Amino acid sequence: MTYERTLISSGSVYEPVVGYSRAVRAGDFVFIAGTTAGSPDGAIGGNDAALQTREIFVRLAAALEQAGATFADVVRTRIYLTNMADFDAVGRVHGEFFAEIRPAATAVEVSALAAPDMLVEIDVDAIIGSAAK
Repeated sequence: MTYERTLISSGSVYEPVVGYSRAVRAGDFVFIAGTTAGSPDGAIGGNDAALQTREIFVRLAAALEQAGATFADVVRTRIYLTNMADFDAVGRVHGEFFAEIRPAATAVEVSALAAPDMLVEIDVDAIIGSAAK
């Protein structure tokens, strides 16, 4: 079985240097790389993990749309936190988007993300057409 592969870019200068894509669609499968609230002026949402998570979901929505998917197609999420004490706040935001969809989800604490002001990183996997009816 072969899948048509589509690379989706965010325009980040790091994509060609590091050798990654914001997202990859292979057939009906969509894999979105770890997404943060980072910006050249510092993390959007400052030191508030819930606000950073809201920005991450804005970015994830854009990547899903570019891939032809929606949040309803998401089957797995992975949440990386620099402080597990932020889990409840981040989890509530996650629940706003996924309360009815209920993808498989994992949350882990990591020692650091790409920049010191980033508190949360989330990646998602989706299967187009898998939304519950």
